[in-house]
Amino acid sequence: MSEQNNGQQPPEKKEKKSLSLNVVSNKEHKGFGAGTIDLSDVACVMIDNGEAYIDVGAMHAKSKIERGIKFGTNKEDVPNGRPCWIVWVAVERGEEGAHYAGATACPMLIDSEARRGWKILAQHVNNLDYAIKRRFMLDELGAEEKRALKGLLVAHNPEWWDRSPDKLKDALNV
Repeated sequence: MSEQNNGQQPPEKKEKKSLSLNVVSNKEHKGFGAGTIDLSDVACVMIDNGEAYIDVGAMHAKSKIERGIKFGTNKEDVPNGRPCWIVWVAVERGEEGAHYAGATACPMLIDSEARRGWKILAQHVNNLDYAIKRRFMLDELGAEEKRALKGLLVAHNPEWWDRSPDKLKDALNV
């Protein structure tokens, strides 16, 4: 026993508070964590050259195609950029099981050789929020991208696809 404690118990350690991304504000709850949402039910789907794949790094703008790219907000700065997409997909668990409940697409231009890219970060954040709020915004995708996204969603979990709203299925039928 040390002389400093004089037989007392060591002070209790404070419980470490976890952080989550604050996307929306909630004025009703005050204090640490107010207005935070859980992003564990959101997947990041990348569509590049007609191929769709899940890339969790996209949540922090560190997907495979974004790494090493300097992004700007001027399309003219990326004249040789190839079109790529991030699709935010929200999954909801209901009484009958999980299903795809929201999906929104965000465009990007990537020039890998020049290490330059174009995207509007505000649109990416807003579309992530819209997917979480169970919206479908996939009209900007072309037929090839829609086929790739549908193929990935069906292959990833056919049961989730079957239980998904007709609005999603109609949006991806080409």
